[in-house]
Formats: sequence, C-alpha cells, structure tokens
Amino acid sequence: MTTAERIEHIYRQVIQRNPGEMEFHQAVREVLETLGPVLEKHPEYAEHKIIERICEPERQLIFRVPWQDDRGEVQIARGFRVGFNSALGPYKGGLRFHPSVYLGIIKFLGFEQIFKNALTGLPIGGAKGGSDFDPKGRSDGEVMRFCQSFMTALYQHIGEYTDVPAGDIGVGAREIGYLFGQYKRITNRYESGVFTGKSPQWGGALVRREATGYGTVYFVDEMLKARGQGIEGRTCVVSGSGNVAIYAIEKLLQLGAKVVACSDSNGVIHDAQGIDLALLKMLKESQRCRISEYAKHRGHAQYLDRGSLWDIPCEIALPCATQNELDERAARTLIANGCIAVGEGANMPTTPAGVRAFLAANVAYGPGKAANAGGVATSALEMQQNASRDAWTFEFTERRLHEIMQNIHRNCFETAAEYGTPHNYVIGANIVAFQRVAQSMLAFGVI
Repeated sequence: MTTAERIEHIYRQVIQRNPGEMEFHQAVREVLETLGPVLEKHPEYAEHKIIERICEPERQLIFRVPWQDDRGEVQIARGFRVGFNSALGPYKGGLRFHPSVYLGIIKFLGFEQIFKNALTGLPIGGAKGGSDFDPKGRSDGEVMRFCQSFMTALYQHIGEYTDVPAGDIGVGAREIGYLFGQYKRITNRYESGVFTGKSPQWGGALVRREATGYGTVYFVDEMLKARGQGIEGRTCVVSGSGNVAIYAIEKLLQLGAKVVACSDSNGVIHDAQGIDLALLKMLKESQRCRISEYAKHRGHAQYLDRGSLWDIPCEIALPCATQNELDERAARTLIANGCIAVGEGANMPTTPAGVRAFLAANVAYGPGKAANAGGVATSALEMQQNASRDAWTFEFTERRLHEIMQNIHRNCFETAAEYGTPHNYVIGANIVAFQRVAQSMLAFGVI
C-alpha cells in the first residue's frame, strides 16, 4: 500500500466509524492531506498506527443536563466532553454553549485542539466540550442553574492533572464562575487550576480575555514580516464581535491598522471611518447588545443585515466568528479586492475551497490551529500561575504570549520550507504539531 493509499484508507475508516459528523471529517481530512511526506520520512509512525490512534478520541462523554427556567419549567439539554489526546499533558480545551453543538462539532474542535495545543510547546493535551444550551437571552439565574447542573454531571471527570476546561462560544467569565463555584461546592476543594479563563480576581490570568485576538494579530504580523511587509496603515475587517474579535480589533489598532467592519450573527457593521472600539466594547461587553445598536450611536456607520462582511474591501481579513463562515466565493472576493493576509481567529472558519483559493493566490494565510493558539497558550500560562500560587502582571503575561506566537510562526515557517512548501502555514503547522504528539505517543508504547 502506498502512503497516499494508506492515508485515504485511514480517512475512509474515520468516516465509517463517525457517520454524519461532517465538521469532524473536514478537520481530519485537512490534517491527513498534509502528512504524506512525514510518513515517508518516519515509517515508524505508520508501523505503530499513530494517525489511526490520534483520530480516535481517548474518551467521549455524553450526559443529560436537566435545569429549571425562571418559570419553574424543567428543561433538558445535552452535555459533551471529548478527551481526544493526552500524550503531551492533561486534556485542555474549552466548553461551548450553543444550539449548534452536537458530538461532531465537539469532536472537530477537540481534534483541532490536539494540534493547536501542541504548537504552543506547552505541556497540554487536546479536548473540547459543551452543550446545546443557548445562554443568549437567558437570565443570570437561568444560566447559573444550567451551569450548576452541567458541572454536577461533569465534575468527577475533570481536574488539574486530568482535564482542564476553559471557555468558548457562549462561555465567558460569568459561566466559568458558576461552573467553578459548583465544582468547589461538590468537591470541597479550591482547585483553581481545574479551570482557565477565570476572573483575575480569583485566580485568572491577566491577558486571558485578550489572548486569542491579540495572538491572532501577532501571528499575522509575523507572516507579513516574513514577506517584508507590516500591519501599520492596513485596512482590515474582522468577523464576529465577541472577545476574540474585539481584542483582535484592539491589537490591530495598537499596531496602526484601520478596522472598518465587524459583525454578529444578525448582520454587519461597516464604519468607513474606522470602528470605534470604546463604543463596541460598551455595547457588547457592558450592555450585551446586538451589533445593530452600533449604527444608532454612529450615524455615518452602515448596518447591513444582508450581504457578506467579506464583500467589504480590505487588506487584512480576520475570521473570528465560527466554522466555515468564509467560503470560496468570499475568498475570491477578498483576493479580487486586494486582501494580502488572512488570520483565523476562529476554529476552521474557512472552507477547504476557500483555503485553496488563498494559497493559490499567495495570500498570507494563517490557519486557526496556529493563528488562534494564543488563547490556549495563555490558558496554559494561567495553569502555571495557579500551580505556583503566583500572579503575573499584564505586561509580563502579554510578553510571554507574544514570544509564544513568534515561536509558533517560526516553527511553522521553517517546517513548511523544510518540506518544500515555503510560506504554506497549513502544512507547516500540521507537521510540527503532529510530530510533537507522535513522538510522545511512541515513547509511551501502545496505550
């Protein structure tokens, strides 16, 4: 069997064993397509079936989450936690609360997390979890009761040396607080290291809220520097308006760029004069408003409930919302409008056809597992602080984050060149991460 045939056989097995999980299939294919040269160079990976083992989660939990709404009516949600790979350290990955969540979404996110976490160079494995519960429009009391029920089902499966959850879509500092409070109540232990993304008032890391957005911009900056270019003076668009998008916008502005558009699930704000970051933060963080409110405060800004953010001309595009939000048509529109760099602040936000379009057009393209690794990297730094009962300054933590993102870029850049595909960060990221995990799995034997 040739290497290509072996990889295709593995992929067919994944589909057969995981029917209907389209996002998971997509994530697996994106990685497997890049590993042929690695298997040729390291036949021991095939001999010990490293790829097959990585594609099968170490454990999968599905559980019922009953809770009462404010009317006293019982609601039933479904909870998930998938521990995908712990070869490099305890499971690490966020919890997502969103109606779209099902097992295939969690497995896609957990699979990506293996490689993203490996790229950081820090001792953390890959996992993901969440629920189809929707916190949008729910009162604090409803969110609290749901989180307490969710943690009652999950608590015995997590711990600072076993599995360390964090936040994701729908899970911010409020939700983490409720989850940790229930964990503390049930276990009678103050194990702050069992969660990351906590408030700095009770063990959280400064910069954690900003980390994913900041890290994405740092990675884009490194990609442009490698081409003799920079961020200053560039026109940018950023999808989303949650933590990742807001702090990507903040760092872009700090580096001298101009951001003219952002979005939420209902529509797009186009502010040709430049997004007012203070206003955006007030509306989204303090008042929890929809993005349409922005136009009511900035009369010249346009709110578009139809059309695409990606139709707005820009030089740098940061998809920071959700998976598969940027398709081939959008990619070709960005290219035609002069886009030179794309950095993924979300997980797998660009479709495979969109990725191929960017690579063919020589756009500097930073895949999510590399470009948005700053969030989990800072979570690992938070774990270090908790373990040492220490508290680091914002400046120190941000400097560590910047160094990690520079290292990720350098490793991906050099590996892509080593394998004959210079500037291809998809190949570079996948190979670096895969080899780190594979070497540890070989060392541990067949487990």
